[in-house]
Amino acid sequence: MGKYILVLLMVGGLLAVNRSLAATSKFTSDTSVTDTQSLDDIVFTEIGADDSVKVDSAAGDTAISVNAVAATDSVSDPDNSIWGIFIAGLVGGFLAILMPCIYPMIPMTVSFFTKRAETKKKGIQGAVLYGLSIIVIYVLLGLIITLLFGAGALNELSTNGIFNVFIFAVLLAFGISFLGAFEIVLPSSLTNKLDAKSDSKGLVGIFFMAATLAVVSFSCTGPIIGTLLVTLNDAGGYLAPIVGMFGFSLALALVFSVFAVFPNWMTSLPKSGGWLNSVKVVLGFVEIALSLKFLSSADLAYHWGILDREVFVSIWIVIAAFTGLYLLGKLKFSHDSDVPFISITRLFLAGGFLAFALYMVPGLWGAPLKIISGLTPPLSTQDFKFSVGSAQAVDPESINALPNGAKKKYSDFLDVPNEIDGFMDYEEALSYAKRVHKPLFLDFTGHACVNCREMEANVWTEPEIDKMLRNKYVVVSLYTDDKKSIPENEQFYSDVLKKKVTTVGLKFMHLQAKSYNTISQPWYVLLSPDEKLLVSPPIGAEFNKDKFKAYLQKGLAVFADQN
Repeated sequence: MGKYILVLLMVGGLLAVNRSLAATSKFTSDTSVTDTQSLDDIVFTEIGADDSVKVDSAAGDTAISVNAVAATDSVSDPDNSIWGIFIAGLVGGFLAILMPCIYPMIPMTVSFFTKRAETKKKGIQGAVLYGLSIIVIYVLLGLIITLLFGAGALNELSTNGIFNVFIFAVLLAFGISFLGAFEIVLPSSLTNKLDAKSDSKGLVGIFFMAATLAVVSFSCTGPIIGTLLVTLNDAGGYLAPIVGMFGFSLALALVFSVFAVFPNWMTSLPKSGGWLNSVKVVLGFVEIALSLKFLSSADLAYHWGILDREVFVSIWIVIAAFTGLYLLGKLKFSHDSDVPFISITRLFLAGGFLAFALYMVPGLWGAPLKIISGLTPPLSTQDFKFSVGSAQAVDPESINALPNGAKKKYSDFLDVPNEIDGFMDYEEALSYAKRVHKPLFLDFTGHACVNCREMEANVWTEPEIDKMLRNKYVVVSLYTDDKKSIPENEQFYSDVLKKKVTTVGLKFMHLQAKSYNTISQPWYVLLSPDEKLLVSPPIGAEFNKDKFKAYLQKGLAVFADQN
């Protein structure tokens, strides 16, 4: 749930701007503000039901026999994932209400229904139908996205370098547009046609009025919807886009319908003004910051080396500082209104952004920054840091040295998290585990996996867990999204992936999919040196440290009983 919490925190912070920024609008003009307009870690899991899976060794394939029982990702059950997506969509919808191309439309909508309705009962019916029409329109959008792409396609795209760079560019453009550089709008002809049909009587007119709202407000809702659909975990499978759009549209429908039913409540709303644009600008800074995650994912997978950790953190420090200074009125854009005073809430919100900027400064020298560990590049990309290694004592006998001082496979471009002395190749780790007679800890991970980074920074570092991983297990981190090519003589066609395996990532993705019927990351498997599953089923992200520690301890206990 880490990414849900992050999105909700960012959105919640922006919602808090409402009252503080609205307070200043009493001293600004009531004229409408010019509308300057302006998506880990997607995970896909297909679970089988076989009690035993065996991978063939043909065509250079890795041989493995595991008595594996298929399992779902333990980060949360599907119901919890769906609820997380729904809540994120709901909060995103309430945020959209505060955009300058939606907020001023609330009194217009109320006026439409009060003038149109012959009786109060018909007015309420019309308002309810209007809200339902909004929900239908956005849920249909979610359904179309599902039918066009599907969960599997979204998962493959999430680790594709070109796709990640494209999303980076899209979010960057959204962010810059929110800052006021340009507008992103749909064709005016479409808006005019829908607006004309909204004058029709009955349900048809109400529906097209809702459609007009969706089109007119696209410049504000488009970036929010896009960010939610791209950045939220796809654990809900094919339902995720639909549920996300339902939550988003429900928020819009509730606000418009409630005020249409109770028009007198309009007097409690703050007047439109410059504060609306301030909310939009703050969201623009957040969009730009989030866009860097996608560029970082592509950078890590292809080993470009253009966005190391300190570069990433430096940019985030600047963005957070700019946001804080903007809220204090120290930065100002051409379309901003004058801020005669700073409200208490706005002052504290600005202080929060500035404090966040200061919090990230030690990260330039290697501080873990656990709050954002799922988004920043791993510490191994840091060029300079004060502390190296773990504070945990390491048993000299646990040093995973290869015979004759040989270099570990893939160690020139991959590493095991937290500087654990492990392996990056399954066969090599298995051979070593047989030699020293220790159980294996298989860490199916990915460069673009947000939950993986959060587990490594917040769970793996717990002293007892860290000690077990370093001393009791042979840790092997298998990156399923790495784009480094493998030698031609090692390439083969994967019957489960339905493609030729040409990269390191595809090699380990095939291993995971064939052996465990899932390509979800993280995925943690405990194996004996003779490749028997020690604990069934394997688990995914488990942020409860006690449960994860119990999982490791159970593996050690079972291994001890077998010997």
